[in-house]
Amino acid sequence: MPTTPEFESTLRGAALRVTRPRVAVLTAVHANPHADTDSIIGLVRADIGEVSRQAVYDVLHALTAAGLLRRFEPMGSVARYETRTGDSHHHLVCQSCGAIVDVDGAVGDTGCLTPTGNSGYLVDETEVVYRGRCRGCVAATAGTPAG
Repeated sequence: MPTTPEFESTLRGAALRVTRPRVAVLTAVHANPHADTDSIIGLVRADIGEVSRQAVYDVLHALTAAGLLRRFEPMGSVARYETRTGDSHHHLVCQSCGAIVDVDGAVGDTGCLTPTGNSGYLVDETEVVYRGRCRGCVAATAGTPAG
């Protein structure tokens, strides 16, 4: 995990002022990928003490706008944040327990990721969310240990 000085350098590299809330949010999201806003607020408060909800929302917005965080919102879920940015990865979401894991984007023939017709759009990124059940939930349903 990056250290506080590394997060400070990351903020400066993005032309953002270094503040305790910004460092705390980066630390929280890095340590807890796919965390929701309420979880991040709790982690930040545990780290640096009292901070307003609005301050954390403002930091999340600034870090996302600067490309330091990625915000995604799986259908039926609140917004989630992660520090893995700059690639075309996707997510697997367990519909039983809510676990979320990263999945690398498709390589090679990606016909389903290319819009058909003459839309006139230049596609910058795609977002794919796979839904199903994780191994642990499948095993629990089947009555066998996960493995």
